[in-house]
Amino acid sequence: MVFALGFVLFALGITASIALHECGHMWAAQATGMKVRRYFIGFGPRLWSFRRGETEYGIKALPFGGFCDIAGMTALDELAPEEIERAMYRQKTWKRLVVMAGGIAMNFLLGYLLVVLLAVGWGLPPLNQPAETTIGEMSCAASQKADGTTEPCTGPGPAQRAGLQRGDLVKAVAGVSVSTWDEFTKQTQKQDKPFNYTVERDGKTLDIQVTPDRVVRYTKDGTRYEAGAIGVRQEFYDWKPAYSLPSAIPAAVGFTGQMAVRTVQSLAQLPQKVSALVHAVAGGERDPNTPVSVYGASKIGGETAEHGRWELFILVLASLNFFLGAFNILPLLPLDGGHIAVVLFEKVRDWVRGWRGLAPGKPVDYLKLLPVTYVAVVIGGAYMVLTLVADVVNPIQLWGK
Repeated sequence: MVFALGFVLFALGITASIALHECGHMWAAQATGMKVRRYFIGFGPRLWSFRRGETEYGIKALPFGGFCDIAGMTALDELAPEEIERAMYRQKTWKRLVVMAGGIAMNFLLGYLLVVLLAVGWGLPPLNQPAETTIGEMSCAASQKADGTTEPCTGPGPAQRAGLQRGDLVKAVAGVSVSTWDEFTKQTQKQDKPFNYTVERDGKTLDIQVTPDRVVRYTKDGTRYEAGAIGVRQEFYDWKPAYSLPSAIPAAVGFTGQMAVRTVQSLAQLPQKVSALVHAVAGGERDPNTPVSVYGASKIGGETAEHGRWELFILVLASLNFFLGAFNILPLLPLDGGHIAVVLFEKVRDWVRGWRGLAPGKPVDYLKLLPVTYVAVVIGGAYMVLTLVADVVNPIQLWGK
């Protein structure tokens, strides 16, 4: 029940984010004197609408986005006689840029407000976590019970007896290179006699011999097996404590800046994630850092709610808004960044023409840009389908199956 509530709430959060993105365009257009004909959430058949002033507001049947219809967004639009002077393509460059950037700005603003809520309610997480194979808290090595709990144990564990230290970065286990905690765990569990960890400590590379304890473990389907264990956990930096509202506002600014940088870095890595998604669809292990669809994001929202981790719910929703804002900056039609690129091109072209003593050129012919637009739409659509399939057949598991 709580999972379903979280799933629905997150889906509504995504819908609200898209709706506010379009509001950003609409409000900017109205503020700069342009005519907004329609503002709709969803696509397809109209379910409900009403008219206020010169704008029709409504909801359509397919909740996969939304749109804001501004008169004369391109020179191809059909215009009523009274719309010609207010057509968007006839407006000053700064006005057009403000309108196209309005949706992007709205997503970043919404993300920032969610970060403020996170800071006041729960605090802020550290974005610069240590490398995945960094040793954290150490203890004795305990066997696992069938119900997932652990048997009691006392005294120092193998890692402590061998001289491993918190903060050691493990580079290899018994000569096998590791870069993730999962790889570290699998290689450690294979060991049944003394072996070496290759670690980095204070800029030096050390080989430390460890004698593992043999403990009981269970697979996800309940199968019992024995494995090597040394009594360590992965290192994580703790969340900063909750802020007061006055202190949360500047703290959220810095956090938002860090999130924006990370979002841009993630965007640059999107093409590299295709093979990882295909691998997941084919039945391989799902990389938790691969992109997710709207369904996958909502599922994560449901799981965070089910486990009572509402701070993660807010963080993921804020991250989604930063991603939507950054993604729309890409200079590809039909994204906002593509329209911004066209506006800037016209401005630079007319500046060059004016310098040469020529009159301003005609608006860019969008028909000539259609082939590039179609390619971007097809590639983007295929990527969305791939993420959706991966989320259905092999979803990201935050808390295991």
